[in-house]
Amino acid sequence: MSSISLKLGYKYLRSNKGGMFSFTTVLAITGLMIGIASLIVVTSIMNGFEKELENRILGVIPHSVITSDIPIKDYDQIIKDIKNNKDIVNASPYISIQGLITSSYNSSGITLIGIDPAKEKSMSIIPEYMLSGSISNLNEDNTIILGSLLAASIGAYIGDEINITTSDIKTSIIGSYPTSVNLKVIGIYELKTEIDQVLTLVSHRTAQKLKNIKNNETLSIRLKTNNLFNAEIISETILRDLNNKDFYFSSWKSSHGTLFEAIQFEKLLISLMLFLIVAVASILVLSTVVMTVKSKEREIGILMTLGANSKQIILIFFTQGLIVSLIGIIFGVLLGFTLILNLNNLIFFIESILDRNLLDAYFINYFPYFIDYYQIFIICLISFFISLIASLIPSLKAIKLNPVEILRHE
Repeated sequence: MSSISLKLGYKYLRSNKGGMFSFTTVLAITGLMIGIASLIVVTSIMNGFEKELENRILGVIPHSVITSDIPIKDYDQIIKDIKNNKDIVNASPYISIQGLITSSYNSSGITLIGIDPAKEKSMSIIPEYMLSGSISNLNEDNTIILGSLLAASIGAYIGDEINITTSDIKTSIIGSYPTSVNLKVIGIYELKTEIDQVLTLVSHRTAQKLKNIKNNETLSIRLKTNNLFNAEIISETILRDLNNKDFYFSSWKSSHGTLFEAIQFEKLLISLMLFLIVAVASILVLSTVVMTVKSKEREIGILMTLGANSKQIILIFFTQGLIVSLIGIIFGVLLGFTLILNLNNLIFFIESILDRNLLDAYFINYFPYFIDYYQIFIICLISFFISLIASLIPSLKAIKLNPVEILRHE
C-alpha cells in the first residue's frame, strides 16, 4: 500500500488535463525556486563584499599592535621572541604618527606610519597595489608613499616635495614649534578604500627621526597573525610570554570591528527577509496540498473503506509536498549558481542598457561573490524543513475526513 500511496501522491500533482503538473503545483515550485535562488545570490554577494573588505582593509591595517608608553628598546630581539609563537606570521617595528600634509596646492590631515620596507610585503597588501613606485624606494632618506585619493586631493605627483607637520613639539633657544619635515613622493598606491585618503608610508628610520628616538628604539611592534579573528587572544598570549608590564596591545577590532559587525548584522537581516520569500512559497505548497485534499475527498473516502490506514493517507499528500519541495529547491540551487557565475556579465548588460556604472560610488567596480557551500546547504535544509511542515499540515487534515459522510453525498 505504501507504493500505491507514493504513486497516488505523484498522480495528484498532475493536471486534470494531462499536463505534467497542475497550475498550483507550478506556482509552488516557481515560488520555492525564486526564494532559494534569491537567498543564494544575495548571501554570496554579501560574502564577496565582506571578503573584499577583509582583504582590502584588514590586509593593510595591523592585526594587532604591541605598544608601550615609552619607546621600546632593542625591538629586534623582542620581534625574534614574538616570532617564536606559531600563531604569528610575521612581526615588524611600527610607528604611527598623526600629522598634517601640505603641498603647494592643498593640505590634509593624515596618519603617517613608519614601516620596515623589507618586511612590508609579508605584512600588508600595499606592495601589490602600487600604482607607481615601489615600497623598496622608501629606503632612500626623506621619502614618502601616498594613497591615490590623498595625492589627488593635494595635487602631489611622483618626485614632488611635500611638507609633513606633526603634533610633536620641538624646543630650542628661539622657542617651541611643531616638528616639520620635507619629504619626496616616491610612490602612490591605490586600494580604492577610505584608507587611500589618510594613510601614508615612510621608512621606520624616517619615523624615528620625526619622533626623535634612537635607532634601536621603536614605539610599537606590528603583528600579523595566522587568524585575524583570534588576534586578541594571540596578542594576550604574547604579552604573557614577553612578561613586560609596560606593554599592552590594541587589535583591528578596536578601529574597524564595528564595520564587520555591521556587515554580519546586515547579512542576518537580509537573510531573514529573503526567507520570507521561502515562507510564502511554502504557503503555496500548503495551498496546493489543501486543494488536492479538497478535490480528492471522494477518493480518500473510497481508500479508507478499502482499509487504508491513517499513515498511508498521510503519505499520499506528504509525498505530493515532498516532490514539490525537492523540485523547487533543486531548480532554485541551479538558478542561483547560474546567476552567481554569470553575475558580472548580467550587471554589464544592465549597465549597457542604463548607460551608467552601477558601482561608481563603491571602492570596487564589480560585484564580488564568494560561494559558501555550507551556507547554501543550510539554506536548502531550512527551506526543505519549512516546506515539509507546510505539506504535513493538510496531510494530517485528510485523515480526519469521515468516509461515511463523504460517500453518502455521492
